[in-house]
Amino acid sequence: VQLQASGGGLVQSGGSLRLSCSASESALEDYLVGWFRQAPGKEREGIACMGNVRSNGTYYANFAKGRFTVSRDYAENSVYLQMNNLKPEDTAVYYCAAVRTNFWGSHGLNTAPYDHWGQGTQVTVSS
Repeated sequence: VQLQASGGGLVQSGGSLRLSCSASESALEDYLVGWFRQAPGKEREGIACMGNVRSNGTYYANFAKGRFTVSRDYAENSVYLQMNNLKPEDTAVYYCAAVRTNFWGSHGLNTAPYDHWGQGTQVTVSS
């Protein structure tokens, strides 16, 4: 599966963005999809993950709960990350990733399980 993340940009503190992760060559319905971010000088961290069509569960990092929401559109073969009440510390390059598995849960916030990655989209939150 080929992934493409989009939707990043410059937004003021308190604003919102919706990131998209579009897939080609394979149907995302069979994949666990995760969202990650990496700020300059920091390690890549997991934000949220969503299970495949058979599990469809979601799991969020603590910092994302209440502000970020992951969703999936099977018809569009895409997964989205809605981000609300953005803060300057959310500034980072955001990535989506996928792996064909029935698993979902906390381990989905680790980078190790994933074998397909999008190219990243920059999110900058100004104060």
